Order: sequence, then C-alpha cells, then structure tokens
Amino acid sequence: MQKTLERALNNVVEVSPREAGAVLWSFAYFFFLLAAYFVLRPLRDEMGVAAGRDNLQWLFTATFFVMLAVSPLYAWAVAQLPRRRFIPLVYQIFVACLALFWLALQHDDWRADTARVFFVWVSVFNLFAVSVFWSFMADLFATRQGKRLFGFIAAGGTAGTLLGSSITVTLAQTLGTANLLIVAGVMLEVAILCAMGLERAAEGARDPAQPAVPQERKTQIGGGIFDGFALLARSPYLAGIALWVALLSLAGTFLYFIQQDVVRAASADPAVRTQIFAAMDLAANLATLALQFSATGALVKRIGAGPAAAILPLVFAFGFAALVIAPGLIVVVAFQAIQRTANFAFSNPAREILFTSVHRDEKYKAKNIIDTAVFRGGDVAWSWAFTGLRGLAGTYGAAMVAIPIMLGWLVLALALGRAQERAALTIKGEDP
Repeated sequence: MQKTLERALNNVVEVSPREAGAVLWSFAYFFFLLAAYFVLRPLRDEMGVAAGRDNLQWLFTATFFVMLAVSPLYAWAVAQLPRRRFIPLVYQIFVACLALFWLALQHDDWRADTARVFFVWVSVFNLFAVSVFWSFMADLFATRQGKRLFGFIAAGGTAGTLLGSSITVTLAQTLGTANLLIVAGVMLEVAILCAMGLERAAEGARDPAQPAVPQERKTQIGGGIFDGFALLARSPYLAGIALWVALLSLAGTFLYFIQQDVVRAASADPAVRTQIFAAMDLAANLATLALQFSATGALVKRIGAGPAAAILPLVFAFGFAALVIAPGLIVVVAFQAIQRTANFAFSNPAREILFTSVHRDEKYKAKNIIDTAVFRGGDVAWSWAFTGLRGLAGTYGAAMVAIPIMLGWLVLALALGRAQERAALTIKGEDP
C-alpha cells in the first residue's frame, strides 16, 4: 500500500520515500487550514463592504495595531515552547475565537460591532495561520527540497480554498453567517491534527545534506519576545524580503479598494456580493490548482526563486494598466483571478523558499514579523495612500501610479533570488 501511494505521489511531484509521509501530512495540513480561511474570507469581504468604503482604512489600521500587540505574544510562545506545542496552541486560540464570534452573532444588536471586529480578526488570522504553516515548512525542508515540493504542498492549500469557497457559495444563504463559523472551526481542528501528524513525520523528511543538530526541533528556540524586530533590523537579506512583502501589500491593497468600489456599484444585495467574492476566489483557485500540480515545482526548480517571485509583479503591472484602459467589473474579476493564480501558483512558493536559507530563529520570529506586522503595516500605509490618491486623481488614477512601482518590485524579486542562492550556500552548505 505504501509503495503504491509513493508511486502515485511521484506521478505528480518528485518525492523520495523518506519525504513522502511528511509531504502528504503537509498537503493535508494546508488543505484544511485554507479551507477554514476561505469559508471565512468572503464573509470578511462582505463585512468590509457593509462597513462602508470610508471605514476600510480604519479597519486596516486597527488590524495593524492588533498585529503589533499579538506578535510579541507569539514570539514568547516560540521562545518558551517546543514546536510541537506552540503550533497547535496558536490554532487552538483561533478556534476559541471562532466560538466567541458565533456567540456574538446570535445577538442582533451586537452585529454591527461584531462585523468590524470580525473583519480585523480574520485579517489577523489569515496572516498568522499561514505564516506559522510556512515557518514550519521552511524549518523542515531545505532549499532544494522546497523547490521540488513547495508547489505541491501549496496545491494542498489551493484544493482547500476550493472546498472553502464552494461551501460559502452554496451554503451562505442556507446556513447563515454564524453557522459557517462552526464549519470553519471544525476544519481548523482537523488542520491541528494534521500538524501533529506532520511533527511525528518531520525527522525522517530531513535532507541528509543538512547538518544534523540533535534534538534541535524538539526544544524551544529561546530568546526574547522582540527578537524578530532585531533580527530584521540587522539583516539586509531579511529587510529585502520585508520590502518585497510591503510592495505585495501595496499591490493587493490598491486592487482591493478598487474591487470594493466596483462590486458595490454592481449590486446592493449583501448575499449577491458575498457570492461574487466567493466565485472570484473559486475561479482563481481552480486555475492555481491546475498549475501547482502540473507546473510549479518544475518551473521553480528550473528558473529559481527570484524569477518565479517576479511573475506576480509583472502580472500586477499589466493588470493595473488594463484597469486604466478598460475599467469595470469584468476586468477587476479577471485581474483578481489572474493575480491570485500567479501568486499562489508561483510567487508565494518562491517567496517561502527565500526563508529556507535563514537561521532557525529567523524562520519563526523574523518571518512572522514580515508576514504579519510588515504586511499589515503596509496595508495601513497603502490604504491611506490610496484614499488620498483617489481624492486627487480618482480610483483609476491611483492604479496608474502603481504601475512603475510594480516594475521596481519585479527588479527586487530578481535581486532576492540571487541573494537566496548565495545564502543557501552560506547557511547550510547545500547546492541551491
């Protein structure tokens, strides 16, 4: 049975027998994690529309400050607890929060305030939950393993998004918002079980070329709660990744605000708007899944992390240009679908490979700061910037301003790819 499973797996991804168990657990872990998130995501987007266009930048600002407050607590858990304990703990806290939101939504007079808090919470949950997952992947797999395997592992997440989006599209009006939270909570609990299974399979998946550090992954990392900021401040390589993420935030924030304007104009019905958002996710995820199974691993292994990460800035440059030339709902939907496909199929796995070439404390502490505080801090800055630009030049004038910035982002991606190859040799002595 095991040999049959390994042969079937090798039809999709190049994987050795010692890696197979860990790869399948990783696939399942990401599947249920993103299934839970994509049940929640359209609900968050609808609540953002309901909150009003003029309130979005305030919601983004609140999200950033919550990130700043939570990041030291996460760093404390990383410093004090072994990986097998702090990873399940993070997700159990999120499950408890879902239960509280379900209770709050039972009271109609609390719904307006709950909607605002829920928008912020989902924005925090998304980045923290996914950052913890990819920190685990970067800790477990070496660079050359990541180039082969991260595309397939990411496909697990994409398959999960299909399930989550489909549930929301088909059941949003039947179950109602509150009961969808229960569905998401159950999926998150299954993701925790998969993370625990992956922990048991982790040691056997280690690349033999990596220097073995006895018991390293079974003990706490140590250090202080603000180490992530210090690590980021003294590493030009990590600072470059942080800038890449900040520019990703700019691109996503500008497109998100444009999307909100266009979708609001297209329909006044909240349920219809929720279905538009979910259908948009569904289209992107179908295309992403096909590419992750068929092309991601081979392409990233062939061209390297830098050029793969540069695909997304190129898509954004063309997409913003298309919006300037032909604004409207069809272009926004197509742009969102294509950029999400490029991100999850190519650029996101490539960006995670960049973290395989840093020290272990940087993978959890500095990476978490980059993925959460830097990203959401960018959201705050760019949301206010977009609001100002929209007042001066209109919605599509802001899109025009973004085009040359996207080209600079592309150059940065290529530079980071070259730096990663040098860092892989320095940190692990491996052939990237």
